[in-house]
Amino acid sequence: MSGKQKSSESEPQIVFEDVLNAEIGQFGKYQIINLLLLALPSMSSAFMAADYIFTAARLPHRCAVPECDGSQPIYDPPWIENAVPTDSSGFDDCSRYASIVNITESTEDYCPAEWFDRNTTISCESYVFLKTNSVVYDFDLACKEWLRALAGTLNSLGAMIALPLAGYISDHFGRRVSIAFFAFNLALTGFIRSFSVNYTMYVTFQFLQTAIGGGIFSAAYILAAEIVGPKFRVLTSATMSSLFGFGQVLVGLVASAIPEWRHFSLAMSTPVFLLVSYYWIVTESYRWLLSKNKQEKARATLERAARLNGKTISDKAMDYLLTAIPNQIESSNRKDKDENLFFRVIQSKVMLRRCCTTPIMWITTTFIYYGLSINSVSLSGNMYINYIAVAAIEIPGFWTAVLILDRIGRRITIFGGYFLCGLCCIGFAFTPRDMRGLSMFLFLFGKYCTGLVFTSLYLYTSELYPTRHRHSFLGFSSMVGRVGSVLAPLTPPLAVYWAGIPSMLFGTMAIIAAILALTQPETLGLNVPDTFEDAERLGKPDHSVTVL
Repeated sequence: MSGKQKSSESEPQIVFEDVLNAEIGQFGKYQIINLLLLALPSMSSAFMAADYIFTAARLPHRCAVPECDGSQPIYDPPWIENAVPTDSSGFDDCSRYASIVNITESTEDYCPAEWFDRNTTISCESYVFLKTNSVVYDFDLACKEWLRALAGTLNSLGAMIALPLAGYISDHFGRRVSIAFFAFNLALTGFIRSFSVNYTMYVTFQFLQTAIGGGIFSAAYILAAEIVGPKFRVLTSATMSSLFGFGQVLVGLVASAIPEWRHFSLAMSTPVFLLVSYYWIVTESYRWLLSKNKQEKARATLERAARLNGKTISDKAMDYLLTAIPNQIESSNRKDKDENLFFRVIQSKVMLRRCCTTPIMWITTTFIYYGLSINSVSLSGNMYINYIAVAAIEIPGFWTAVLILDRIGRRITIFGGYFLCGLCCIGFAFTPRDMRGLSMFLFLFGKYCTGLVFTSLYLYTSELYPTRHRHSFLGFSSMVGRVGSVLAPLTPPLAVYWAGIPSMLFGTMAIIAAILALTQPETLGLNVPDTFEDAERLGKPDHSVTVL
């Protein structure tokens, strides 16, 4: 198949795109208005994705020492090294020296080392906290790191449920219904969680918030992608991802201004109730309306889009636009009945290997992306500034991908992003913590690379699979990739054994993913595969090259 020829299977869609772009325009006032509106749900999705980092934040604490602590104990009194084991990173959180004297009343300022057996340590019976602004204090989670990390794990498990739920609601009831539905759930569950009376209630609503509220970003993303022309979809994708990054920055700013976890949760969730109004404000996707054969509503939406962009749709073009997608769907449904996708993948070594490779790359990306965000609050210095810096640095990564993907190629961009991220993470693990400048540079550059990879991987994955099944393969890779975000919250407790373990895990996974990226073909300049056979031939000498 030559670069100028199109398969009969993709021809209706290509003609539809040409007519639509000519009659409405790929990007104009209509698209700008709707993208500005979609900025709010895109940013609000970051509230739910990251708030547990602060509401369930680890609090500095130590064992209470009844022999020495007064009625109002302080976290780091002068005598602390006499009663609590210390090392280069500070004093122990979860143990103290055994007492060898019987003191019935605390002496506060006087607490000599002779009162303790420095060869014997015992677990804490109670704790003294430096801060009291997270669920760790309210629900007695000191020295229960794995239980504390459960909040993040359940948050990510909920997101795995949200993906298919978002797809179902968006495809059956519309994009704007999906935005309003998930916005209401996100706000309601966050609001109720603010009044949790125990940890079980807290983590239950943490899970529900993402399970039934986590589809708001995908609903907004799909709507944004459907209203712009092909030339602007990569830019739109980077814009939507950047808005999510800005949302994370906003989370850090609000958390620093409102550190108490209940008030912070209320501040994050309550304004999201306003997004329910999007059911009446945002224009429905004309592509979805056409796919559901809602011709009158589709006609009104198309005419409004054209009018805002200063265009007029001819009667002939309107008749074609109102029937092209329904006819194509009917034809595609007939073909799908004759093909079992699962067995076709199993029987093809090329596609089976590809279906095993791309999910691993997605797992790695989400694992590192969320892992670095979660571990950022453990860096030396101000936890809020660290988190904001790590969230903001990914935004340049998104736009770097836009600039270089069409210049140096998809595969080399992804390989380079993974490889550099791996080197940074491994280097960070062995960098002394007193070299704060170098540590922060390695950490931030690693996060920058994940932003670069995230934008590139979405495009690359979609180009590796055939048109008729592209959404299914992309959805499969993305859903399996959520395993990485589920595992990411479990990495901070590993730092108890060695502070470099999380970074070594991130670095190792990144290097493995970089190698896997080289096993797949380059797609820059190639025709996007329309059929299963086209996808199998990607990168082979006989594969056609698009005339650019």
